[in-house]
Amino acid sequence: QVRVVESGGGSVQAGGSLNLSCELFRYTLRNDCMGWFRRGPGQARESVVVIKSDGTARYADPVKGRFTASLDNAKNTLYLHMNDLKAEDTGMYYCALDFGCSHGVGYAAVLNYNSEYWGEGTLVTISS
Repeated sequence: QVRVVESGGGSVQAGGSLNLSCELFRYTLRNDCMGWFRRGPGQARESVVVIKSDGTARYADPVKGRFTASLDNAKNTLYLHMNDLKAEDTGMYYCALDFGCSHGVGYAAVLNYNSEYWGEGTLVTISS
């Protein structure tokens, strides 16, 4: 069974940086999409980014220019480099897989990915 496993969360002060990783187990990326979404305290899920296996990424406006997603297809791993972090970036960050980009390539598509292919999340806490 395919597994999605995030790592790299932590606590930093506003203005700092964090790097998240998401590794796929028992699956080899092909023409697929992956994405990150997050859920802040008491808030609904919010899309962050969707990236195609060719490296093309689309970002939600709140993170544009601060976050960068990248894929290492050889390692079946998705990364999220987060810079200039703000208090409102606090939340659980989840990685997800979409076979064949069946839900499209827009940044919001990640919210519709099959929950069977979500990770369990990694916590990011930004203090102001």
